[in-house]
Amino acid sequence: MVMQQSSDKTQYYLHLEEQYGAHNYHPIPVVLERGEGVFLWDVDGTRYYDFLSGYSAVNQGHCHPRIVNALIDQSKKLTLTSRAFHSNLLGEYSKFITDYFGYDKVLPMNTGVEGGETAIKLARRWGYTKKGIPENKAKIIFAEGNFWGRTLAAISSSTDPSSYKAFGPYMPGFELVPYNDLAALEKAFQDKNVAAFMVEPIQGEAGVVVPDEGYLKGVRQLCDEYNVLFIADEIQTGLCRTGKMLACDHENVHPDILILGKALSGGTMPVSAVLADDDIMLNIKPGEHGSTYGGNPLACAVAMEALKVLKEEMMAENAEAMGMILRAELENLNSPRINLVRGKGLLNAIVIDHSNKEAAWELCLDLKENGLLAKPTHGDKIRFAPPLIITEEQIKECVGIIGKSLEKLG
Repeated sequence: MVMQQSSDKTQYYLHLEEQYGAHNYHPIPVVLERGEGVFLWDVDGTRYYDFLSGYSAVNQGHCHPRIVNALIDQSKKLTLTSRAFHSNLLGEYSKFITDYFGYDKVLPMNTGVEGGETAIKLARRWGYTKKGIPENKAKIIFAEGNFWGRTLAAISSSTDPSSYKAFGPYMPGFELVPYNDLAALEKAFQDKNVAAFMVEPIQGEAGVVVPDEGYLKGVRQLCDEYNVLFIADEIQTGLCRTGKMLACDHENVHPDILILGKALSGGTMPVSAVLADDDIMLNIKPGEHGSTYGGNPLACAVAMEALKVLKEEMMAENAEAMGMILRAELENLNSPRINLVRGKGLLNAIVIDHSNKEAAWELCLDLKENGLLAKPTHGDKIRFAPPLIITEEQIKECVGIIGKSLEKLG
């Protein structure tokens, strides 16, 4: 068992959270107070490489100066109006993001899970209004192993007992098919009450599960054939993380509904967006969906700058190049403890081979001690997803840290 020593200062903050906060997370025992670029510093001044990037919310790097300046400048002018009134930035942002991704309309929300809920509501309404599905009969298909949040709707589509157990009853109208299985999807589409298929192009929380080449194209073709909406959950995979602006771009696929979040603000505040064309979006009328904070002026200013930074600093290109180096370097470790390396761009994972079921957790504790922060998912998998500004020299240094930590794992 790995024994970790923490300073009195760290223990003080850990104790406060333990005593006064809900116990719904089990974080790595490090207390962070500053971030810049690919680095984080704890309360004792120890520096770490960030290999989680806020679950891919910090693609542009911590506290990117352009994004932070946009936030500061707008926060001095106007932060919130609610949607009871117009703001000078919402129209500007709406035009910017719809032009950026090639859709007619955007529905702005805050968190990623709100984006998922919004997409499902849009799909159900479209199913009733446009496809002619009988009232209250619409079905949404999800892939097994999905993760898009922890609301009651999100857990109703989950196959992970830690998400749904003892939280029922669950949302009706949700059905599951195996991920990366076009035959099973086509069979599900035989039901004329299916309105949409919602899928992550690469499953993140499941451990960076990459589908076969052609899967997304096949999904697009089946959705077209059976008049079913293709909802792409690009909250984690989008915004240059996988080496393209969107993971769907790897197969030149254009979803009917696109969900974005996380890095849409560069990790500065909750901002999400749902994009679709008029035939889908305009079925929802005033008063039928919304959010007090959705589309607030502060979020609009931040999101536009965050999107500009991604393109102007060529972060997709860097993610593609650095991801190839990262996977090659990890393979070159030839560690008997790495069962598998997988990923695209800078969304990657290793699968740990060890008789100890806590091995991935213990490895992450050792990584912390050696200056790199990562977190296990689903027991034996560890995501490696640094900010997209990381350099080749830094990648190699980090793989050295990983190699050193693996040796200690035994």
